[in-house]
Amino acid sequence: MILIMIFVGCSKASNHNIVHAVQGAEYEMETEVSLLDGATDPIKAKLDSMSIAEKIGQMLMFGFDDSKINEETRKLIVDNHIGGVILFKKNITSSQQLLALTNQIKEINSKHHNTPIFIAVDEEGGLISRMPPEIINLPDSVDIGNSNSPALAYQVGEAIAERVDSFGFNMTMTPVLDINSNPANPVIGKRAFGANREIVAKLGIEEMKGIQSKSIIPVVKHFPGHGDTDVDSHLGLPVVNHSLERLRQMELVPFQHAVNQQADLMMVAHILLPEIDIEFPSSLSKNVITNLLREGMNFNGVVITDDMTMGAIIENYDIGEASVRAIQAGNDIILVCHGTENKVKAVNSITNAFKDGTISEDRINESVERILRLKDKYNLSDSLQYDLDLNKINQSSEEILRALQ
Repeated sequence: MILIMIFVGCSKASNHNIVHAVQGAEYEMETEVSLLDGATDPIKAKLDSMSIAEKIGQMLMFGFDDSKINEETRKLIVDNHIGGVILFKKNITSSQQLLALTNQIKEINSKHHNTPIFIAVDEEGGLISRMPPEIINLPDSVDIGNSNSPALAYQVGEAIAERVDSFGFNMTMTPVLDINSNPANPVIGKRAFGANREIVAKLGIEEMKGIQSKSIIPVVKHFPGHGDTDVDSHLGLPVVNHSLERLRQMELVPFQHAVNQQADLMMVAHILLPEIDIEFPSSLSKNVITNLLREGMNFNGVVITDDMTMGAIIENYDIGEASVRAIQAGNDIILVCHGTENKVKAVNSITNAFKDGTISEDRINESVERILRLKDKYNLSDSLQYDLDLNKINQSSEEILRALQ
């Protein structure tokens, strides 16, 4: 109707051109719509081509024990299609060894799979650093928080990304967005930017953006907040008796900021929040992950559990059952850092849950599509790296340490 009114009084030639213009616009619209169709969306096409074993593999990230790939780890990557690995201090002896190890992981994966593998590391700086001994450590997050400098926090994010990228990683498990509000907290402490929610939110997001700027995936953690706990979840299950209203006013503030600023990946802690879910800890809770994080806070990115072999889980649950429960709750990636039996049990339990209908293929597809889109967004590749400039890495650390003096 509007088009007719606009075109009244035009010449035949003009009308002819207008018709073609409108038809062209309609064609463009149809093309755009068709691109949204699963058949032409490369991610959906890839998802449709994957076997259920490949899909389940993408939902798993494992640690391993040695400083090189042994037959057991090779088998997990090749036969179980594992979508990601995480390295710890025990895996790293020197700069050249670390670079050779990440290259070996990529080489094995690329020979057998056409989806690049996540290679992650806990590189926060300060207390939690996995870098080889030749690398000068970055300061603790609390020191950055005390500076209250967004520019410095961004610079730290860049430095973290540059060092992990140099060694072949594509993901770092930071920034820490917990608010260190409990002085008796045994696990967060200096790892937090401080006890002030605004400072934690402001500087944590700047560090996240600094990491993203170098095309490394940051993992925001430990949702919904591990700051007001007096139990180390590596050893037992912390209980936080705060109401949802209190959480929204305090613990959730930095995480909501991260969601609003396009956080890609969120790690969920093993914390029992009786006011939200009296039965299951946050990492296994649909109330926390689906209802609060996804629906309440509008997070559409990837959700990963904290390590499922931590005491909070294995002292209270069978790890296979917990892995299934974690997926039902809304997690996309199950992190299993230690123990061959634990890894095998996670794979088998999730596979059996699919076979008996406990977990539907639609539910699996939902997570795998998020994972594939994240890998695509960051243009992940299994291409090998050989160049390593230790002086450049250490120079960035020295600049940041000088800025804090």
